[in-house]
Amino acid sequence: MTLAVPPTAPLAPVAGRLTWRSALRRLIPANRKARVGLAIIAGYVLVAAVGPWIVQSPMALSPTALTGAVLQPPSGAHPLGTTQDGTDVLAQLVVGTRTSLLVGALAAVVSTTLSVAVGLIGGYYGGTIDSVLGALTNVFLVLPGLPLVIILAGYLRGRGGPFAVALVIGLTGWAWGARSKRVQTLSLRNRDFVLGARLLGESNLRIMLVEVLPNLLPVISATLMLSLVTSILAVSGLDFLGIGDINTVSWGTMLYFAQQRQAMVSGAWWWFVPPGVAITVLGAAAGLVNFGIDELTNPRLRGARRKSVRKSMGKPGHKSVPKSVRKEAR
Repeated sequence: MTLAVPPTAPLAPVAGRLTWRSALRRLIPANRKARVGLAIIAGYVLVAAVGPWIVQSPMALSPTALTGAVLQPPSGAHPLGTTQDGTDVLAQLVVGTRTSLLVGALAAVVSTTLSVAVGLIGGYYGGTIDSVLGALTNVFLVLPGLPLVIILAGYLRGRGGPFAVALVIGLTGWAWGARSKRVQTLSLRNRDFVLGARLLGESNLRIMLVEVLPNLLPVISATLMLSLVTSILAVSGLDFLGIGDINTVSWGTMLYFAQQRQAMVSGAWWWFVPPGVAITVLGAAAGLVNFGIDELTNPRLRGARRKSVRKSMGKPGHKSVPKSVRKEAR
């Protein structure tokens, strides 16, 4: 589990005004890696949405039911084996996917929303407002994130379930994203389309939401993706340490009970490997999605990709390059 501040990615200058429709269109990934990452994340969402119903109804598996088959390896009756208590690992993994994704998504949305609000308001207004919000951001950046989360999560243990822990993670993890939003907003507030909106008498709120915010969408998406993975890692880490709500079924509580019952010593790899693989694959999928987002926020990556496509077009067999990619390279 880590709550370290990641390095801020280089920001690309915005050529002109983006509407919400054009900004969303730009977020459609143009490379295969990003599409694979989105497909994997969509698979997780699908499992979280319908998976618990499938394993608990047609397959008659419950994450807490004692089957009598104690510490059994994977078999036809139990595809991922059973725990020392006789509970089914597959049912726990599927139900835990819903819990972990919901908690991680809530923490990511809270932290991303706060970072956008602070960065957008501070960068747009400047002056005293920017100084106050900047000082607040710096305070949260220097606070020891991990000890603070552990203390607050321990205090709230049993008083709100895993969603209280998600709020704690979201409220303590927004500062690093606010700085990148502020820098981007500073580069946008004096652009022609923003100055034109001011001359037309539009309110500051409308200018921020309609003129500035769509241009921040690629950076916001990258922040949300990174916050999602970081939040899931943090929640799973707290559960693994026994600080979270161990009465709920999640990836972290699966690892917690596997460690408490010494599953590694007894050779019950099917107990702790599935949740570990689930967390790893989700993190890799988010990284793949960031490849697509980086092409929007980093002009050097876009230029390198165009050069690579042009070289492919100049060689025999260039027709294998997709038409949309060849058009973009021109």
